[in-house]
Amino acid sequence: MHRSMLAAACVSVLAACSSGGGNSQGNAGTQPIDTAPASPPATAQPFKATQVAEFNEPWAMTFLPDGALLVTEKRGALMLFADGKKLAVSGIPAVAYGGQGGMGDVILHPEFASNGYIYFSYVEAGASGTRGSAVARAKLTRDQNGGSLGDVKVIWRQEPKLSGSGHFSQRLAFGSDGMLWITSGERQEFSPAQNMQMNLGKVLRLKDDGSIPADNPFVSQGGVAAQVWSLGHRNLLGIAFDGQGQLWTHEMGPRGGDELNRIERGANYGWPIVSNGDHYDGRIIPDHPTQPQFNAPKVFWNPVISPAGLIIYNGMEFPDWNGNAFIGGLSSQALIRVEFTGNDAREAQRFDMGARIREVEQGPDGAIWVLEDGRGGALKKLTASR
Repeated sequence: MHRSMLAAACVSVLAACSSGGGNSQGNAGTQPIDTAPASPPATAQPFKATQVAEFNEPWAMTFLPDGALLVTEKRGALMLFADGKKLAVSGIPAVAYGGQGGMGDVILHPEFASNGYIYFSYVEAGASGTRGSAVARAKLTRDQNGGSLGDVKVIWRQEPKLSGSGHFSQRLAFGSDGMLWITSGERQEFSPAQNMQMNLGKVLRLKDDGSIPADNPFVSQGGVAAQVWSLGHRNLLGIAFDGQGQLWTHEMGPRGGDELNRIERGANYGWPIVSNGDHYDGRIIPDHPTQPQFNAPKVFWNPVISPAGLIIYNGMEFPDWNGNAFIGGLSSQALIRVEFTGNDAREAQRFDMGARIREVEQGPDGAIWVLEDGRGGALKKLTASR
């Protein structure tokens, strides 16, 4: 465990945006060394990709127990896709749209079948042009027109709200312990990732009602520090648990250095003090090996893949891929497959998708579903080629 709270003095520079920066062919490394070994080249798709719908700037999706799909649209909509139809779900709070901000993730409560609760993240406006991400819980009621949300309650907010429209992160997951996990980006301000008076640049762990678990690593510090599970993160756009209950996240690096991290209790991942990428103005950031007190990524990419969306697969449609991670690539326009060996990981395969992939999800039947980024973003179902 690393609990370092070092301060970093950083001048303002351009930061990576959700459009990503690198090439479609990157370099991946299982260890944070100066020059990463070459990653596998993009290969032909060993699956059939069937387009089933289009959405307006889709960002995230989750399946309901009956196979219907909830899809968020960045401008502030929650859509229900069922029986080939797209219907709107009403009751979404006001969403501050712009830049990387807008409607974010959506997931189900582990006991959704009995309580009907969904959780969603979105960017809300604050005073004097500031913005911050929020997470709300609501009860979903479906009807012939799509449905509505009731009992909407905000259970978490980024603190403080800041100006700018980048690095909200706002990915959500439930663990097997019933706790809610939230990724919170550092809002392109660098130093908040090391500041325990802010819940920015952190992975957070809460109870399902937003209260704080007594066994969180920094609970004795009080305030927003009590929410924190790990710190030193940049812009985390994927979160998933593997079959052993281990949490994994990925995050966009600066100019280079996209990361896949194994998340540990109380650990510090070093941003902005270390990174395997550098600043956009050319200034060097020390690499992870120079300061081993910070947790290093298990895989990093240089040039970047611009990761977005993350699942760890467990299904019958692609049995050879059980236990593998799948990451959507924005600038890389790819679907990246990652294999795990113990606590280590490596990029095993990269599939050229011909479009920016914003989200990845596993369907009830084991198919892999992807959402393309942007206006007219396609929803595609990937099934095994037979």
